[in-house]
Amino acid sequence: MHTLNLGILAHIDAGKTSLTERLLHSAGVIDEIGSVDDGSTQTDSLALERQRGITIKSAVVSFAVDDVTVNLIDTPGHPDFIAEVERVLSVLDGAVLVVSAVEGVQAQTRVLMRTLKRLRIPTLVFVNKIDRRGAQYDRVLRDLAEKLSPSIVPMGSAEGLGTREAASVPHTAADGSFTGRLAELLADHDDAFLAAYVDDATTLAYDEIRAELAAQTRRALVHPVYFGSAITGAGVDALVRGIKELLPAAGGDAEGPASGSVFKVERGPAGEKIAYVRMFSGTVRIRDRLRIGQDGEGKVTAVSVFDHGTAVRRPSVAAGQIGKLWGLGDVRIGDAVGDPSAEPPKTTAERQFAPPTLETVVVPSRPADRGALHSALAQLAEQDPLIDLRQDDIRQEISVSLYGEVQKEVVQATLADEFGVDVGFRETTTLCVERPVGSGSAVEIIDQDPNPFLATVGLRVDPAPLDSGVEFRLGVELGSMPYSFFKAVEETVLQTLQQGVRGWRVTDCTVTMTHSGYWPRQSHSHGVFDKSMSSTAGDFRQLTPLVLMSALEQAGTRVHEPLHRFRLELPEDALGPVLPVLARLRAFPRTQATQGAVCVLEGEIPAAEVHALERQLPALTHGEGVLESAFERYEPVVGTIPDRPRTDCNPLDRSEYLLRVVRLR
Repeated sequence: MHTLNLGILAHIDAGKTSLTERLLHSAGVIDEIGSVDDGSTQTDSLALERQRGITIKSAVVSFAVDDVTVNLIDTPGHPDFIAEVERVLSVLDGAVLVVSAVEGVQAQTRVLMRTLKRLRIPTLVFVNKIDRRGAQYDRVLRDLAEKLSPSIVPMGSAEGLGTREAASVPHTAADGSFTGRLAELLADHDDAFLAAYVDDATTLAYDEIRAELAAQTRRALVHPVYFGSAITGAGVDALVRGIKELLPAAGGDAEGPASGSVFKVERGPAGEKIAYVRMFSGTVRIRDRLRIGQDGEGKVTAVSVFDHGTAVRRPSVAAGQIGKLWGLGDVRIGDAVGDPSAEPPKTTAERQFAPPTLETVVVPSRPADRGALHSALAQLAEQDPLIDLRQDDIRQEISVSLYGEVQKEVVQATLADEFGVDVGFRETTTLCVERPVGSGSAVEIIDQDPNPFLATVGLRVDPAPLDSGVEFRLGVELGSMPYSFFKAVEETVLQTLQQGVRGWRVTDCTVTMTHSGYWPRQSHSHGVFDKSMSSTAGDFRQLTPLVLMSALEQAGTRVHEPLHRFRLELPEDALGPVLPVLARLRAFPRTQATQGAVCVLEGEIPAAEVHALERQLPALTHGEGVLESAFERYEPVVGTIPDRPRTDCNPLDRSEYLLRVVRLR
């Protein structure tokens, strides 16, 4: 049996969970198709998912298509839970992107497809809901070609659109116009195929064209499109054939060194950690000791592998498979696991989507629950590291990062239902970033005032290209001092830049170490080690924030706020009242189009104003306005914006910093 790890992705309400149910039913895994509205689906297993009718956590189920075992990963469609999608991308062999035949390409659809193309993940498109009133064929194909990719391949036509009898009609070898268009498209991407096509297109056999289609789909050069309905089952059989024929099976040598990637962590009934791992090489067995991340280690106590719908206990999990591992107590999402000698898997460790752009302070309803709240949020952070739990010991506050208000409601409900902690929230604020506007440098020399630490550290901060993040470089010889000291400086630089001159996270900069120095390990004549005579990594960790913030202050920073791209559909007669509101909210409409009695505005709006627009929209549009938005980029703040309260020892205030460091020693 071969294995295919398949992701189902979509904008919210496009029908991906319903499609998952239909695929499981078609494969004989379930006897009855569950309903999202009734909360009876296989993958929406959380009580909160069933109550709300949305997917919150990614879920894995499996089914067989002849000799292929498909591990299907259902992902959230709501943009507030995009982090779940991001973690799944690194373990996929292929994807099905679900698009509604009624709404067409939506904001989240574009974000997802752009990422799938960048990662070169082979992707099929399933246009769902052809049985719904308002379903379109030609318009949706135009949408796909214009907004997602010009290299789409319609694999069939649709008839009876908008009725329960709607059906998908697959193209065949006898359809000359289909084979001709397909051959032309494939020739654009492959010189050898182009030469054969130019030589004599009539001699190309249909089997050759299909083989080339499979090859180019697996290289993510073209994207076959299927029309159908998850509710009625129309077109699903054709999609299943496409999944088997066109998407690549998982690779990897089961006899090689064990190497896998953790994309999900959950807690079992007894509170034990369970790691979801995609194996890229080798085999992991019960009682194996595995490397976790860079420095950790753990012993596997139990293994489950997904088979015929759900996870079943097995003695091992092999290359290409997805398994659940018990016993790895220190494991975290994104960790590479495997043999100590194995190369870590080349996964998408870098961030693919924008980080959260909102922040809120979580307040326990009962002050006595403060400790329980921190413990509960720490467990939630294991499952979703991007909530970025922040403890402010000065103000005795706990804050979390969020993608939106729905996520905040889910956090609140989860804390109450699973941990018994009732909470409220302070007003949600926007998470900005700081970018250096110039270059700055600073240095502190060992044994020279005002440096109280046994370390020499010099740092230079320079601006870097947009969206490049933070890069640490060495401008000194690596052998000039112990590697652990360099590592201490690098780690402290990255930690310190979480709070810049204005308190916001600093990004898009290069930090170069320009000076280094230390005192070697020394002891008195009787051989007792004396810390006052010898440098330690702690000296470098404590000095680095002072030097770095001095250099950053000299460079200067500018605060940038997150900007969202929006699409707004509203009745034509509501345009007049809406435009002044958009202006007050600092939104910039870029395009305006009219489709019958509906006006469509597309443009940009600060993330801080999205929620305000959502609240006002029903009254302005008689309840008919539809708003979609997604993060686009960061833009310099116009006007004033408050500094973010600091939660560190404040290296900008040298006296306060040194006092607090001494107290913490």
